[in-house]
Amino acid sequence: MLKILIQKELKSILTSPKFTATFAVCSLLILLSVFIGINEFKHSVARYETSTSLADQRMREMTSWHSVHDRTYRKPTPMQIFVSGLDYDIGRWSDISADNPVRLRNSAYSDDPIFAVFRFLDFTFIVTVVLSLFAIMFTYDAVNGERERGTLKLIFSNAVPRAQYILAKSIGSLIGLTVPIAIPILLSLLIVNLSGVPMNGDLWSRVALLIGLSFLYMAFFVVLGVLVSALTRHSSVSFLLSLVIWIGLVLILPRGGVMAAGQIVSVPRMAEIEGQRDGFAKNEWEAYYDGMEKRILAAERGDSVEDEDAMWARMEQEDSLRRAVNENIDIYNDRLMEDWNNRKRAQQQLGFTLARFSPAATYQLAAMRLSETDVDLKQRYEQSLNRYRQEFNGYTKEKQTEAGDLGGVRIEIDTEKGFSIDSKRGNEGLDLEDRPYFTPPQRTLGEVASSVTIDFGILSLVTLLGFVGAFAAFVRYDVR
Repeated sequence: MLKILIQKELKSILTSPKFTATFAVCSLLILLSVFIGINEFKHSVARYETSTSLADQRMREMTSWHSVHDRTYRKPTPMQIFVSGLDYDIGRWSDISADNPVRLRNSAYSDDPIFAVFRFLDFTFIVTVVLSLFAIMFTYDAVNGERERGTLKLIFSNAVPRAQYILAKSIGSLIGLTVPIAIPILLSLLIVNLSGVPMNGDLWSRVALLIGLSFLYMAFFVVLGVLVSALTRHSSVSFLLSLVIWIGLVLILPRGGVMAAGQIVSVPRMAEIEGQRDGFAKNEWEAYYDGMEKRILAAERGDSVEDEDAMWARMEQEDSLRRAVNENIDIYNDRLMEDWNNRKRAQQQLGFTLARFSPAATYQLAAMRLSETDVDLKQRYEQSLNRYRQEFNGYTKEKQTEAGDLGGVRIEIDTEKGFSIDSKRGNEGLDLEDRPYFTPPQRTLGEVASSVTIDFGILSLVTLLGFVGAFAAFVRYDVR
């Protein structure tokens, strides 16, 4: 009996205009989103390779270890083709030097603000908004539409268990929704594979998890439509009620949860943190320059003329004091950022907890974690950049000591020889063969999969609860 009911539901869906419209719209949007994503990924890779090469070339052309610095760029990921997440919101590069803290700058949206207005069209947007709405349209009249057409009474003139009827409606509608999107999804994966995008087994596994998560998300809205249809007598009422619930779950509740968390847990703006750091740095440098002025005056008041060795020793001492100032500023900045990160993390956890009352937010958060374009992307990169900065600064300090490059400049004025400058710098580029290189942060498939387990569980639970609710409502439903 269950098989017959599913076949009946599928036949009804496949012959309806809704199926044709769904297939046309989903094919167009999914294929278009993947095509745009592939082109954008290739442009990002080309820009990344060019910028990295130029930064490396600039560093090799430097002639002093004292002034050497690096510029590190964030590497694009192929998963941004399917889930752009926050990839375009976060800065693309950061300077690496002893004088400046790590800070990702120049996001795609800061360079091209028009994209920030309309955002990028990706697979998760299509599933979150478009397919969930189609799921509602497929099922808003699943029960009461049968009653209005008079077929519901005819079906139950036979010995049909009500649980089987609700299950058949849910399964049939889900299969009917799956068919029009399965073909464009398979075509999209084929296009990605043939376009030269560097996809490995790990990335394909993530794509498979993303597709499974998407079908689970659509299953919830299918069951939700059946539930609302079983609670109402007229299809017009169930359509309006389903639309209101969809707007609340997809558009309002996720944003409301984040806004509520922002009011409950206060986090200072990054501009305030930078202001505190700049104020502390200003005081530290003022104290250093005041001390340096006093040391210079004390040296000038000496009876004997300072020889060259003594002068370079004093310059080495000044360089050591400058490094101590930079270290103090770094320590203070680390404390500020640690406190800011702790507050931000508490705010995010509360916001995501509240937002997860919406299956749409649960799906989006899980999809971004699978693609590693989630809110922790910036923190992961900056942590890796800070580790690289320490390693790079240690390397340049060691090279600077070996070369005797203290960053100082000696100026001599002689009545016979004239004006001369000695900075102890060579004219040739630096030898950077043994320099450290930045390693982008990476998470294994197991780590990514474990991070979305709770989201899979939440979507499975709400789908099961929706089905139980639909069955409970239909037990008392008057089929006449």
